[in-house]
Amino acid sequence: MKRNTILSISALLLTAQLSLITAQTRPAEVLNPTVQNFVTEVQNNSQLEAMAHELLDGIGPRLIGTPEMLASNNWTADKMRSWGVEAELQQFGTWKGWQRGITHVDMVYPRVKSLVATQLAWSPVTKKAVEAEVIIMPNVSSKADFDKWLPSAKGKVVLMAQYQNIGRSDEQIKEFATPELYEKLKAERAEAAKQFRDYVRNIGYDNNTLPQALEEAGAAGIAISNWTGIMGANRIFGAKTKKIPMFDIDLEDYGMLYRMAENGKKPRIKIDTQSKFLPDAPSFNTIGLIKGKEKPNEYVILSAHLDSWDGAQGATDNGTGVLTMLETIRILKKYYPNNKRTIVVGLWGSEEQGLNGSRGFVSDNPEIIKGTQAVFNQDNGTGRVIDISGQGFVDSYNYIGRWLSAAPKNIKDQIKSTFPGMPGGGGSDHASFVAAGVPGFSLSALNWGYFGYTWHTTKDTFDKIVFDEVKNNVILTATLAYMASEDPEFTSREKRAMPLNEKGEPMKWPEQKEPTRSSKDYK
Repeated sequence: MKRNTILSISALLLTAQLSLITAQTRPAEVLNPTVQNFVTEVQNNSQLEAMAHELLDGIGPRLIGTPEMLASNNWTADKMRSWGVEAELQQFGTWKGWQRGITHVDMVYPRVKSLVATQLAWSPVTKKAVEAEVIIMPNVSSKADFDKWLPSAKGKVVLMAQYQNIGRSDEQIKEFATPELYEKLKAERAEAAKQFRDYVRNIGYDNNTLPQALEEAGAAGIAISNWTGIMGANRIFGAKTKKIPMFDIDLEDYGMLYRMAENGKKPRIKIDTQSKFLPDAPSFNTIGLIKGKEKPNEYVILSAHLDSWDGAQGATDNGTGVLTMLETIRILKKYYPNNKRTIVVGLWGSEEQGLNGSRGFVSDNPEIIKGTQAVFNQDNGTGRVIDISGQGFVDSYNYIGRWLSAAPKNIKDQIKSTFPGMPGGGGSDHASFVAAGVPGFSLSALNWGYFGYTWHTTKDTFDKIVFDEVKNNVILTATLAYMASEDPEFTSREKRAMPLNEKGEPMKWPEQKEPTRSSKDYK
């Protein structure tokens, strides 16, 4: 071995020893004792995975109006009661009752193949399996010509979605294609999407009215493929038909059927969708409460929506938010027995249909809204929180800054803040409170592929949760709730001067809206 090599190794060993000594002598972070208890509990006694299994694997997706939604309301209330937290279900409306059943779709001609398909929410049932030819919509450019074609849909299954010529994600194309090929394929994909939008507009329909027209024309069923752009992930929303099945087919199988129909092969499929329509069901929020010991009429609200779409389990939308708030109230109950203000957990129903649960709570509980110190809402996936906006409240910098200062350094250093920010007009439940002039804050998380991969898709399942990230969010949320509860001052609700819009006029603060309390009023 050469001498300079020996010296290099010795230097490396010395550097490592000095680093170890520095790490050992660096003073440990000193946290508020209550916050330290939160950290220790979450690290050593987390209930997140066990609760996730019960909620996501056991109960499953939580579509409003389904028995599973009611089961999740009862489960969350019972869970909080088991920790000594008061809990109840508060009704805010009713919804059409429905329960998902088996979806089985097979191609039976020109060859046999089981297709990857999912019945859309609230889709009508097939009393017995339906077999029919698959057709595509006509190449026309006017409503008159399309309406002339409509009788051709009678007795057929119509492919209503855009055909995707290439089923690879943009990220994969970018990784492997030459720059020239990438730009070419990107432009072709954008042009194809534009052409399909123009087509639907030119024939005089939209995504709501087109299924209705096909159904009235006597179609046997409607198939779509709501591809996210990520391989294997399709979004599942609600059916727009009343009598015939409407279902989603994965991109690969949908494309095969489309090409066969386009080339005159006349493929036939057999559809068996065994859902059930049930009597109208009451719509509930689950509300938990730990009464304040000094200021019981002032409130800190922990907010997350409990409902989901039902293409998968609703794990990151919004199982992770629900788990965060449940774990937070558990450790607050255990380690913060003398909470100054009343701490409320609101697990909202029917967020997916327009923030209905939280809007109902705001409308139905004016005294709580009057006394609300702050709302902390989490609703965008499994990632660690990295952004808290002031939501347009002028003094939010001061009190959010005070509360955040108590959080562990490794958590608060990840977070950027925008103050005063702009008021949230929709998107998630904090907006219901902001519209009422209440400081409601979105704990906005790192993406982790949320919008492309799990948001409302067939892939939003237990295995997509990164529990270490959720643990960080529990510690953060518990700290913020604790500090907001302890704060000697009631939060200022002064609103920012709104900026000018593109017309040079002042923008308006979002208006408080009434919830849609019945599915009869839902479009």
